[in-house]
Amino acid sequence: MTPRRAPSQPEFVAMIATLFATIAFSIDAMLPALPQIAATLTPEAPNRAQLVVAAFVLGMGGGTLVMGPVSDALGRRPVILGSAALYVLGAVVAWRSQTLDALLLGRVLQGVGAAGPRVVAIAIVRDLYAGRTMARIMSLVMTVFIVFPAVAPLIGAGVIAVADWRAIFLLFVVFCVLSVGWLTLRQPETHPPEARRPVRAGLLAAAIGEMLSHRTVVTSIGAQTLAFAMLFAMISTVQPVFDQTYGRAGSFPIWFAAIAGVAASGSLLNAVIVERLGMRRIATTVLGLQAAVSLGVAGALWSGALGPGPEFALYVGWSASVFLLVGLTIGNLNALAMEPLGHIAGLAASVIGAVATIGAVLIAGPIGLAFDGTPRPVALGVGLCAAGAFGLMLTLKDPAPARA
Repeated sequence: MTPRRAPSQPEFVAMIATLFATIAFSIDAMLPALPQIAATLTPEAPNRAQLVVAAFVLGMGGGTLVMGPVSDALGRRPVILGSAALYVLGAVVAWRSQTLDALLLGRVLQGVGAAGPRVVAIAIVRDLYAGRTMARIMSLVMTVFIVFPAVAPLIGAGVIAVADWRAIFLLFVVFCVLSVGWLTLRQPETHPPEARRPVRAGLLAAAIGEMLSHRTVVTSIGAQTLAFAMLFAMISTVQPVFDQTYGRAGSFPIWFAAIAGVAASGSLLNAVIVERLGMRRIATTVLGLQAAVSLGVAGALWSGALGPGPEFALYVGWSASVFLLVGLTIGNLNALAMEPLGHIAGLAASVIGAVATIGAVLIAGPIGLAFDGTPRPVALGVGLCAAGAFGLMLTLKDPAPARA
């Protein structure tokens, strides 16, 4: 069924945001389940339960590289539907798993499937919008991406309370069907047949070469990689920190909801100011501030001068600042990278998403594994990532006008 009318802009934003929320839901709803997964599937090495997050993100990064070119060739809607089917298959595999390896396989499949909504949603936005307007739309979308973690752990904890951790995967299936069904019923195809590009090695190589020739694109991808690494490092360690460092595992979902909920104001703020101040200026300023804050927090934690109460308050405030950074940077960095690439939006979204996601996992993984029972390693790692991204952004100038 093909819709005859396009949705209004508010409905469009809500619909794209719901597709993006699949990612946040798939990651954050699992956080309360990590202790149970460790006890059930890997009691001899409980830290391996963190791989449940990493496997999903890794699969998403790999799938991201494929979904965009295919959507440029076939259209946006068929790729959304096919990737949703793969996501559901991965959720069922994870639900039925009896070993950690089987669970991780299901999570990788889920990640590959989630890459479709992620990449194609960005391509759809770029099909319809460009420049600072696209950045504003993406900021509104990112608000949901950030707000959803506020409730996802609570949902996961609720499911565990009434069933067990495996039932979370059945909820993923329901959410996917509803979100993709909404798109199918309401959003017409945004990539018409005359604009489609066949998947050919020569054309792909030429398009990637064009991307790599744009300094703004390459630099924005690098900064986005480091920004995602900060987020993934914080998310992969936040539950162990609340549990092992501060003894607050029971109240973790509530604290996490507060952190993500407060920080979501960053995306709303960015939507208001980005058309006036510009993507580059906002992202550069916020990354510089985050570098200073995170390195300062790391120094305070290593000094040992704070008592348990003040140290916990400092950690909670710093965690909120990392989410705030995401709201003020990721949408802007994505818009900067996509700005000159509207004619190859699907491929561009794929390459940008794949490089940023896989690179972020490779950076965030060692930071998470360095967890020593305190938040000191992650604070230092986030500070160094922010400093690196800030340095990259200092080399950029404002982008040229968008190409249709």
